[in-house]
Amino acid sequence: MNEGPNIKGNPLRISVGLLLASYIIGEFILPKYPLIYFLNLIGVLGLIASVSIFFSGFNIFKTYNEDPNPTSISNKIIKTGIFAYTRNPIYLSFVTFHLSMFLIFENVMYFLSAIAQAIWLHNYVINKEEEYLNMQFSEEYKNYTNTVKRWIFF
Repeated sequence: MNEGPNIKGNPLRISVGLLLASYIIGEFILPKYPLIYFLNLIGVLGLIASVSIFFSGFNIFKTYNEDPNPTSISNKIIKTGIFAYTRNPIYLSFVTFHLSMFLIFENVMYFLSAIAQAIWLHNYVINKEEEYLNMQFSEEYKNYTNTVKRWIFF
């Protein structure tokens, strides 16, 4: 096999595009829904956590000389660092970032984009990546999926 999974769209570009669209629609078209101050603080913590998770996952890819682009060829399964807790830390960071933006800025479009992004990532990116990795590494990948959750909790 000499090519990676057949994934349409770049998750990072789509995440940034959703952030921009959410900002414009939520700030200029839709009304704000005030949240309690405690939720704003949770949003700030979530934002910090999502950025930390993103860079942790990205740096581990670079440490192992792997390309984080989901369409690239994988030479090994990364099981250390943040990958010992979630199989998709970078995607988790994208969704967490959007949810945190909702909690901080009270813009419902960030919440809706987080849900849409999670559904798209789960069904059209992660499933294709997992099919590819299962074909590429079969037993080793199956053992990894049995011990590490896809999205931390499920």
